[in-house]
Amino acid sequence: MTHHRWYVVAALFSAAFLTIADRVCISAAKTDMARDLNLSDMTFGAVFGAFALGYAILMVPSGWFADRFGPRKFMALIVGLWSLFTLWTGLVHATAVLIAVRFLFGLAEAGCFPTAARAMYNWLPIRERGLALGLLNTGSRLGAAVGLAVLSLSIAKLGWRLTFALLGSTGFAWAALWHGWFRDDPAQKRAVSTAELEHIRAGRPEARPIRSGETHWRLLLCPNTSLILTQYFASNFAFFICFSWLLPYLRSRFALAATEAGLYASVPLYCGACATWISGLTIDAIYRRGRWRLSRRLPAMFGFSLASVMLVAAASMASPASFIACFALATFGLDLTLSPSWTTCSDIGGRLTGTLSGAMNTMGSVGSFVSSLAFPWLLGLTGGIQTYFYMAAALNVVAVLCWWRIRPDRPLSPMT
Repeated sequence: MTHHRWYVVAALFSAAFLTIADRVCISAAKTDMARDLNLSDMTFGAVFGAFALGYAILMVPSGWFADRFGPRKFMALIVGLWSLFTLWTGLVHATAVLIAVRFLFGLAEAGCFPTAARAMYNWLPIRERGLALGLLNTGSRLGAAVGLAVLSLSIAKLGWRLTFALLGSTGFAWAALWHGWFRDDPAQKRAVSTAELEHIRAGRPEARPIRSGETHWRLLLCPNTSLILTQYFASNFAFFICFSWLLPYLRSRFALAATEAGLYASVPLYCGACATWISGLTIDAIYRRGRWRLSRRLPAMFGFSLASVMLVAAASMASPASFIACFALATFGLDLTLSPSWTTCSDIGGRLTGTLSGAMNTMGSVGSFVSSLAFPWLLGLTGGIQTYFYMAAALNVVAVLCWWRIRPDRPLSPMT
């Protein structure tokens, strides 16, 4: 049997790596951009929030487009578009233009993960999706970790404008390669053997695009879906500062140099990358033992519980090393929940996987948007990070309760 499906996973891993590297570049460049463009922290909060808002607005439509038209064309389109806006970020000279470009960048990036989830639904059998979706999120965490460290160095050596240009050019090349190589249906790929095709299709109906009028939006309002959306809001609220305020906060709070702060800020993301991989393996191992519901519930509930405890601990730490150690464990816990979240979307979404994944990611983006504004506001109001971290910990407790009720074995519709 051939293993072409894992080449698809590797390609999507690289897309996740690239999209998050593009996303965190502005965090690494925050100090230099704020100086050159004369931006305050609250204005930069609006810049971070503009991305999160755009990301949230187009998430569900992007998932539907992936279901309707297939991930080959749609992924190539959105990677090309977000690469254009990455390039444009390096050209701005005015605050209003920067906010507008980051909003458009968020709109373009919105479809990446729902489209990737739909591609994996087409190419992976259910018993391998936990690891595959875990690796997808591993790519995003490594993209952030490597990005914060390497891009901080690149900005110091080349400047932030040229660094954004290099990232945009890389994205254009990826989009062209994806469109030429990937196929929506494994049967259309000559390299896929008959044995692998049968393996992929085992245990599910053959994947096909959704026809016009076939998406039932009311199905996204069921209690099962509401619980999935709520827990993902909690996850993103706590995690988003890794992509936004963590590096600038470390520099200002502990008087660290840019490269040193970049290395510190990358540590939680490396922990997150390990967590997504471990979680994916755990899900598939428990599922193969016939414990479908437990395979999703156990990593998620443990992860949110660990994150809640460590966020409270991190809030009281006085040195950069101790703060990062606690926050890294919190990030490890949060990222244990990613593979269960995305795998459950595939479980209950079926042919509506892209749409449901988009809805979940929309709620996560709302959490990111609230987080991007709440962190500087609460920091300025109270003079410390304790209130923000306690709020994030409380939301994680709510997420634990959500997972107690989530049922991955109840699809949206018998026809999906």
